[in-house]
Amino acid sequence: MRSSRCLGLIGGLGVGATVHYYERLVQGCEQLGLTLDIVITNAYTPRVFEYVEGQDGAGLAKYLNSYIVRMRAAGAEIAVVPAVTPHFCIRELLAIAPVPIASIFDPLRDELSRRSIRRIAIFGTRFVIESDFFGALAGVEIVRPQLDEIDLIHTTYVALAAAGKGSLEKRDKLTAVAKTLVQRDEVDSIVLAGTDLTLLFDEGNAEFPCVDCAAAHVREILSHIAK
Repeated sequence: MRSSRCLGLIGGLGVGATVHYYERLVQGCEQLGLTLDIVITNAYTPRVFEYVEGQDGAGLAKYLNSYIVRMRAAGAEIAVVPAVTPHFCIRELLAIAPVPIASIFDPLRDELSRRSIRRIAIFGTRFVIESDFFGALAGVEIVRPQLDEIDLIHTTYVALAAAGKGSLEKRDKLTAVAKTLVQRDEVDSIVLAGTDLTLLFDEGNAEFPCVDCAAAHVREILSHIAK
């Protein structure tokens, strides 16, 4: 076994998301013959939402960077934000972060291209759905759900993030919306753009075509820390 580059993970952006990334990174490192060297901090999700709702990208970048600075002092060589909503400030954050950041958007673009997916709908927080991924997916047509569907997706996701566990009721509600989007709006795939959705779905058990942002992101992170 050889050591990996030290990774700094901003946790707390959904407890379930933090645990999911940690578990998948440990598994991935074992498969690559690496020992995972990691530093984890704990941010506060409601504060992130406040910055996003206020359209304060600079403020959110400064807030997240405070955790990256602490992790850099502890030895982190690469930083990861294991959630999509905080990527609202990714440009501002990249400009001030003291270490490289493994963005979630690059591997997602690559995965959509690899699968020839051209028409998608997004599942995640309201901020992510209504932002159309903050303009990061040029060349991909994004179909926005209807307002009542956005409300359901958002409230279900926030409840998942807060509870850190799924339920059959939440799974059934989101599955119904996904199937409607596939049939009514002819989307090629649902993009699971919230890590806590892994408490309900993965690409193997979902009853609708989907792309898991977190899975693509973890693969990207592993490629960075293995260098």
